[in-house]
Amino acid sequence: MRMRIRPAIAASLAAASLALSFAPAGAQDTVESFSQATTPLKGGKITSFNPIITGEATPTNLRDVTCEALLTKDGQPMQHGLTWRVFSPIPGADGKLPLLATSEGGSAAFQLVPGEYFVNVAFGRAGATKKLVVPGEGTVDKQVMVLDAGGIMLNAVSGSDVRIPPKELSFSVYAAEVREDGERNLVMDKVKPNSVVRLNAGTYHVVSDYGTVNAVIRADIQVEAGKLTRATIQHRAAKLTLKLVSEPGGEAIADTAWSILTSSGDTVSESVGAFPTLVLAEGSYIAIARNKNKIYQRDFQVKAGVNTDVEVLLDEKANEQKAAAEDVVD
Repeated sequence: MRMRIRPAIAASLAAASLALSFAPAGAQDTVESFSQATTPLKGGKITSFNPIITGEATPTNLRDVTCEALLTKDGQPMQHGLTWRVFSPIPGADGKLPLLATSEGGSAAFQLVPGEYFVNVAFGRAGATKKLVVPGEGTVDKQVMVLDAGGIMLNAVSGSDVRIPPKELSFSVYAAEVREDGERNLVMDKVKPNSVVRLNAGTYHVVSDYGTVNAVIRADIQVEAGKLTRATIQHRAAKLTLKLVSEPGGEAIADTAWSILTSSGDTVSESVGAFPTLVLAEGSYIAIARNKNKIYQRDFQVKAGVNTDVEVLLDEKANEQKAAAEDVVD
């Protein structure tokens, strides 16, 4: 189908169904088929250059330009998941390059007047841009762009193999390079478990958050062109439920305010409720419960992957004995 965008420009899109499979990624856990079915995100920024003036369109001077993209240099043309954009090289009044035509799916065909353009193709967060010169006469070469892209699918466990509910996990993907200010450029945040992140080949710094307190793990992951890598990150943390009780195993007392401190006295969490639940990194902590103007506390340990209840007893001596008994078990 061919669609007029402006008198000077038209675009058409050819789409077909294709599934790609790739070889293992080696260092990362496993590699599976690279699905291209989901909608891609915005592509990268365009860099302007000193252009030649694009001519005026007439019914006789429109030239057919075909574009296709490959994941790798030796790969096959991609048929899904691409977004194509054609820009004028002459900045507009706002300083941005005007968008002239778009196409989504696989290979694309545009009708352009002779002149210079920028063509950008995006595949998720991976993308490539090239200058296109459309001649007034002669053959117009097919524009083949190599994305040099792959993908990662992230997940995490607690301890050795305890499954973490997906709603309690999130990932952020950063560039591997550290800037002069010590920070990294954010590539994508709020990535859900088991979702495909499409990226240019290279090394990325992944930060995984389990819960909202202090269970944070970082890892460097390699993205290989043409491959989808499944990476599972191991959290050294556990989920705990806090309870103020009159006796072991008793009913939780309502209207209790909680503070969780590290063994050095730093506050890591505060909440109010009969039995609040939180995730903490492995280590030693102090639970402080306030109820009816009285304060109760107990030392406790968090072990990776061991989800449990932390009971604080109204009997302070019993709390001390319980903490001492757990230290002996450790």
